[in-house]
Amino acid sequence: MILHDVKVHPESDRLAREDQLAWKIAAVATDKVGLDDDVVDMIINRVIDNASVAIAAINRHPVTSARAQALAHPRAGGATVFGAAPDVRVHAEWAAWANGTAVRELDYHDTFLAADYSHPGDNIPPILAVAQQTGCSGAQLIRGLATGYEIQVNLVKAICLHAHKIDHVAHLGPSAAAGIGTMLGLNTATIYQAVQQALHVTTSTRQSRKGEISSWKAFAPSHAGKLAIEAVDRAMRGEGAPSPIYEGEDSVIAWMLDGKNAHYQVPLPAQGESKRAIMDTFTKEHSAEYQSQALIDLSFRMGSKVANWDDVAEVVIETSHHTHYVIGTGSNDPQKFDPTASRETLDHSIMYIVAVALQDGEWHHVRSYDPARAQRPDTVRLWQKIRTVEDPAWTARYHSIDPNVKAFGGKIIIRMKDGSEIADEMAVANAHTLGATPWQRANYVRKFRILTEGILAPAEIERFLDVAQRLPTLSAAELAGLTISLPEGALAVGKPGLF
Repeated sequence: MILHDVKVHPESDRLAREDQLAWKIAAVATDKVGLDDDVVDMIINRVIDNASVAIAAINRHPVTSARAQALAHPRAGGATVFGAAPDVRVHAEWAAWANGTAVRELDYHDTFLAADYSHPGDNIPPILAVAQQTGCSGAQLIRGLATGYEIQVNLVKAICLHAHKIDHVAHLGPSAAAGIGTMLGLNTATIYQAVQQALHVTTSTRQSRKGEISSWKAFAPSHAGKLAIEAVDRAMRGEGAPSPIYEGEDSVIAWMLDGKNAHYQVPLPAQGESKRAIMDTFTKEHSAEYQSQALIDLSFRMGSKVANWDDVAEVVIETSHHTHYVIGTGSNDPQKFDPTASRETLDHSIMYIVAVALQDGEWHHVRSYDPARAQRPDTVRLWQKIRTVEDPAWTARYHSIDPNVKAFGGKIIIRMKDGSEIADEMAVANAHTLGATPWQRANYVRKFRILTEGILAPAEIERFLDVAQRLPTLSAAELAGLTISLPEGALAVGKPGLF
């Protein structure tokens, strides 16, 4: 890997485009280096993972709305829409909008956490949609996805957005644009302009993940993917973009991030170096914020040791800075203690999550968020007794670049009214590559079967799993089969709008 110095330059510097981060991203995208077998296998896993969580959310309101908007933009030979019949095709950017919203709705797909947060699987819907519309093969799609993961993960390693209250999808626009460029075999100059345009239009505030969290949390990444497709389209037509978008004196860095004195070191693969960033990412066994995964598993282990939850005086979670300030009591968000809060808010409250996981010994993507479950009196009482504190040791592990040290867990201390304590800790979730039960292909397939049972016909389940696992050899015609159809009449119809 090469560490690229990125800082703000005055216009008088006339920074050469080859010295700009957007160009260096584009150069990675145009590198025709081969892919490692384990990377290809992991891409297949994540395609299956995305589809499973999308179908589990297929008739939820935001997904239904996004699908209705997409279906209002039909295109012969376009891209497929999750849930609809395979012969239903829409414009690629609208398929990315519908499918990306479905994937993101349950907050249940893969994650990468470093200087910032990300869900790199958000790259899959826009890149897949363009692949279907432009007649790409499965092998071309895989190359595009490898680039999308590579760029997003490395931006997340280096550039913190959340400290400046910029939403993390600002790293997704450039990564999706770069991935599409790789897949289509575009030249460096074209991808450079697309990356810049995609970043320019995908910066927004983190209010979408603060306070009363709305359905926009699900729409935000699909919006970024849609805009990335449009950015590539403009660049292919010879149009330029604001430049230099990262280093300019009125750029994103200068006015939205660390400012005029910013200095970032962004790692990117050297020419001819394999794109392996996907191997640094983690999927979710449980439908909740990734920083809760290990704490959910730990709660399962600890919950059986308490006979009566009303005997608990308090529960303290010692954890990282990010967990404390984003989903813990350090956020100072009263909504995170509100029994009537939305699902989007509850899955960003570690206090709620730990309370339910301790009591139930399980986590379910529907039952655990049911309003009746959230409002159960004994749960509310326990929930109000839970607080988080930052432990510098857990923060250091969170930020470590050593994969054997890096961790997203914490320590839970249950203090009883009689003065006794029950304490335990867990660094990584069971499903993590270093966890108790690291996930393999069979786990992804099992997750798909669990989440689609009762929604898809058994034959459709088997058909999709077969197509997905043959991804490297799929022809352009077969790639259209990388979608999922619900039985006739099972797909919810959205409310009317403008389209």
